[in-house]
Amino acid sequence: MLRSVKEIKGYLLQAQDGEIGRCKDFLFDDERWTVRYMMADTGKWLPGREVVISPIPLGKPDWAAKVFPVELTKQQIEDCPALDTNAPVSRQYEIQHFKHYGWPYYWMGNGLWGIGKYPSIPMPGVQPEQETENDIEPEKSHLRSVDEVTGYHIQAEDGDIGHVEDFIVDDAIWIIRYLVVDTKNWLPGRSVLVSPEWIETISWEDKKVCVDLTKEAIQDSPAYDPSAPVNREYEIRIYDYYGRPKYWP
Repeated sequence: MLRSVKEIKGYLLQAQDGEIGRCKDFLFDDERWTVRYMMADTGKWLPGREVVISPIPLGKPDWAAKVFPVELTKQQIEDCPALDTNAPVSRQYEIQHFKHYGWPYYWMGNGLWGIGKYPSIPMPGVQPEQETENDIEPEKSHLRSVDEVTGYHIQAEDGDIGHVEDFIVDDAIWIIRYLVVDTKNWLPGRSVLVSPEWIETISWEDKKVCVDLTKEAIQDSPAYDPSAPVNREYEIRIYDYYGRPKYWP
């Protein structure tokens, strides 16, 4: 299903042997627009530590109770290589992270998650693909924080239309399907959805996202209601309105 990232933040994270904290942010890659890590606020359990959890060990959440099961033990998480709190998540760290858990790298293979479409714990005997130090490119990682990108300005072909307010993610494969655009400075009280596929360029320095849509087209597009689910019927309305090819068969 399609879920609001803003809604998921704050969910309790439940390891196999106890609580580990709460979801506080997400890291997505800006090439595939896929959430690669959930960032956890571990509170008093691991004070002063930044902890990232891949969607790979995440189980089916209890949406009513707002709990995400994590198919790891607290000791496994505690023994994971420590993340430098003053530096971004580098590809070198990701390699250490995936080697620690024995998972194949998501960036090696033809699938969205390396060898497949879905993030999942591999069957016993499946070993992660290896990279040598010479294979590692320092700037190869393209991870961005949801909190960081929230608030970025959205620019249409003929002017500014608002800013990024939220993200809509597919909770099965963890791909970001839509950016929620708050247009209240131009269209009071109205939010709309924009697919990452319609983005032309992003200026990370200027914190600006440029889309290949006009202001008029966005003005007349189906409005987004955060209290209502983003279902297939609503998606069909959006794609038919813009005349864009659908991502589903």
